[in-house]
Amino acid sequence: MTSVRQNPPGVEVVTFGCRLNFVESEAMRRAAKAAGRANLVIVNTCAVTAEATRQARQAIRRIKRERPAVEIVVTGCAAQIAPDRFATMPEVSQVLGNAAKSDPAAWARRRAGSNVPDIMAAPRALTPSEGTEDHTRAFLAAQSGCDHRCTFCIIPYARGPSRSLPLEGAVQAARRLAEKGFREIVLTGVDLTSYGTDLYGAPALGRLVKAILREVPALDRLRLSSIDCIEADGALVEAFADEPRLMPHLHLSLQSGDDLILKRMKRRHLRADAVRFCEELRRIRPEIVFGADLIAGFPTETEKMFQNTLALIEDCGLTRLHVFPFSPRPGTPAARMQQLAPDIVKDRARRLREAGAAALQRHLDMQIGKVLRVLTERGGIGHAEDFTRVRVGEAAPGQMIEVAIVGSEDKMLDGDTRVNCSV
Repeated sequence: MTSVRQNPPGVEVVTFGCRLNFVESEAMRRAAKAAGRANLVIVNTCAVTAEATRQARQAIRRIKRERPAVEIVVTGCAAQIAPDRFATMPEVSQVLGNAAKSDPAAWARRRAGSNVPDIMAAPRALTPSEGTEDHTRAFLAAQSGCDHRCTFCIIPYARGPSRSLPLEGAVQAARRLAEKGFREIVLTGVDLTSYGTDLYGAPALGRLVKAILREVPALDRLRLSSIDCIEADGALVEAFADEPRLMPHLHLSLQSGDDLILKRMKRRHLRADAVRFCEELRRIRPEIVFGADLIAGFPTETEKMFQNTLALIEDCGLTRLHVFPFSPRPGTPAARMQQLAPDIVKDRARRLREAGAAALQRHLDMQIGKVLRVLTERGGIGHAEDFTRVRVGEAAPGQMIEVAIVGSEDKMLDGDTRVNCSV
């Protein structure tokens, strides 16, 4: 999935991959613009799959073919892992590693070629990165990097060790965003629940969440991006119970519902841990909604093992799924394991998506007749507190309104705006 953002004076960013990439793309665009760059396209790559790298190279060729005079700088995870694959492309002017792309001075230099030092030796300090969406929601990167070594994942070698934004710096960034009028902030990271392990005193994610909500009273909503349930600290669980401004929505990095597959993935939780976590959060915050990342067709997965993952949708009460058909990533241990036939992988991904769609529809049906608090965005839609999308008609973006839910269609709720009341 890619996004393209164009802003005068001619700095564009083509972004592949995760939400953190999107946030960092915004920071790079601003830095390049401040450095006076023009007629520039930054390609921020993703390395999660080999296909993502192929798509980035394809996009680079297309951009240069359509706009021969444009300068192309490539950065991101794929560029960090395989810089020569991009540096040798005649369309590319420069390759920046993940450490250099966060350096404002890098965008003032017009050095051709490749600048990709070892990410493991990069400075431990994390540069603040902020991004925005529809002028209503802001994203704050509080963490980057990963100290874990899941067998299917190459990202630790692209992002380096876990690094956290100092607590006070993160609070100050949240305060700036709230003062700019953003009513919702989403905390993001590569491994968000490892926040603080590299900082003095090791403040955990829960402490950061509580500090932001305490020190930024003007903020209406605080939301978390994907987390690892086994790393969730006690203060974070308490925050969900005590802080109504912490939104009742969590996206969990689960990947599988079978213990043996989880072990072969080198995950840190078992199936029972995930179920227990969801039950506990639902007990203290009944309205909470869970999404999850799930991988279909991991090497050696049998039909019985797959059924354990399929059953996790019901056992954890999952509502929104990101389903990934397993694709071997060169350089990872999983790529050397016994692979399943592609048609089996495809079929299991389909079955997971169908089960996920049915779970989402059940959730949507349960919202009909309720009045939900919605933050409006452009295009006549908004998001409820549990991140469900709601049609709000002609309501202006950036408004917090209460909407009566009258139906659903196309994975969205229909709101009756005639009974709106601003809050």
